[in-house]
Amino acid sequence: MNNIKTMVLMAGLMGLFLLAGQLLGGSQGLLLALIVGGAFNFVMYFFSDKMVLRMYRAQVVGEEQAPELYRMVDRLRQRAGLPMPKIAVAPHEQPNAFATGRNPEHAVVAVTTGILKYMPQDELEGVLAHELAHVKNRDMLITTIAAGMAGAISNLPYLIMFGGRGDDDGHPLAQLALLLLAPIGAMLIQFAVSRQREFEADRVGAEILGRPLPLANALRRLDALAHQIPMQVAPAAAPLAQVNPLAAHSGGFTGLFSTHPPTEARVERLEAMAAQ
Repeated sequence: MNNIKTMVLMAGLMGLFLLAGQLLGGSQGLLLALIVGGAFNFVMYFFSDKMVLRMYRAQVVGEEQAPELYRMVDRLRQRAGLPMPKIAVAPHEQPNAFATGRNPEHAVVAVTTGILKYMPQDELEGVLAHELAHVKNRDMLITTIAAGMAGAISNLPYLIMFGGRGDDDGHPLAQLALLLLAPIGAMLIQFAVSRQREFEADRVGAEILGRPLPLANALRRLDALAHQIPMQVAPAAAPLAQVNPLAAHSGGFTGLFSTHPPTEARVERLEAMAAQ
């Protein structure tokens, strides 16, 4: 169900992308939208891992530098049927983790120094299993495409403004509405995609570990400490973390603007898995 929802959301984002290009710039705008979107996706797909590591100031480490962490990741990635990812450590006191890289063969699993300090071993295994689930599900590719299209939609009006209208007169009211609403709609769809991928990574991560409760307990701990220990990181990189280090997670209407589901909802799903 999480994957179906993701496919529907991605189709909606692509539809909004093409509609904005057509109505704002006619056939020329549609072509420009495709070119811009492709350029965004190309850059993000091939260079996002380096950019994200730089934003977190994370350094790749080897087995000799972090032997326990390396063995833990190695054991879990074998259970997941994945090649060994690179491991990185970011110098942040806030406990957190993220995964990046364009595919399983070029993946990086990163943790903060704080998570190594505050997290019990079984909960740390749950966190790492969640990040390996992102790698297994190729979520970096999915979220990169979503972010690329959302960014292209947000910048499309300015590109068309400088590039010309093309050969169609278009619909002025529809164009005005899109100028105002398309970037907001793209952002909401992008965030919804991110939330669905987090739910799916929780589910697959629990399967990799074989026990849902360590991850549930880890999420409670991560969420609590994220509100107590600040982290300085670029907003663009924050949604990749296992819990968003810059924002409290809330439900209801405000939850539409969150990149992560409410921690309570994630824990509830994991506890339901454990009960089954």
